[in-house]
Amino acid sequence: MPNSTEIPKEAIEEFDRIQDYMMSCEDKNSVLYQKMRRRYMTLKAILTTSGVNLSEIDYIKE
Repeated sequence: MPNSTEIPKEAIEEFDRIQDYMMSCEDKNSVLYQKMRRRYMTLKAILTTSGVNLSEIDYIKE
């Protein structure tokens, strides 16, 4: 079972990765981009409720 610091660490890493993918996607209206955006929003909510300050790591800012 992950401890309390592992969940935010993994979420931060995935949050960073999904933003990279989103920025490399040319068609913001594509199904793929919309799926990535949904995951981005979920991760953003998880990190926010975990008390992570997103001001430095959220470079998409949707």
